[in-house]
Amino acid sequence: MINDIDYLRFGSEKQKRAYNAIYDLGIMNDLSDYTPVLCGTIPIEVDIESSDLDIIMEVNNFKKFETRINALYNGKKDFLLKSTIIRNIPIIKANFIFEGFEFELFGQAQPVQQQYAYLHMIIEQTLLKQFPTLKEEVIRLKQQGFKTEPAFCNILGLKGDPYERLIEFGKEKGIIV
Repeated sequence: MINDIDYLRFGSEKQKRAYNAIYDLGIMNDLSDYTPVLCGTIPIEVDIESSDLDIIMEVNNFKKFETRINALYNGKKDFLLKSTIIRNIPIIKANFIFEGFEFELFGQAQPVQQQYAYLHMIIEQTLLKQFPTLKEEVIRLKQQGFKTEPAFCNILGLKGDPYERLIEFGKEKGIIV
């Protein structure tokens, strides 16, 4: 749904700056083998000052990916690369600063359209279109320290793990399958 970042060129000032940073970095081309997709708050305009650029990818060979990421971004400010496990799934993650944005590159051996970050964004974007007043409420909660998914769940009255609960809600409402 949001696989192309051109829409950022015509968006808010922050989206325009994000587009320029992503374009200047060349990340979408440099990592095209991994099907990079920009997710998170900036694409759906519920970002706050500290929001980062989350780029998710399908990574099946962590060692090869690690070598590529090190070659491309090791010299960037605050560069950090680590592997861990989230929800019993191995992931690899890199963070760094470029042109005033924190980039978070997130890879796992799963198509991007099946990853939680993508699914959350699709659910959140659908809700924002259906209920435009949600935007202000989400941003207000984020400014109070809430992460995005917990903010949505708080507003919707969803209890439990917000990352799991938002997926369940999206399935219940037919937003995702």
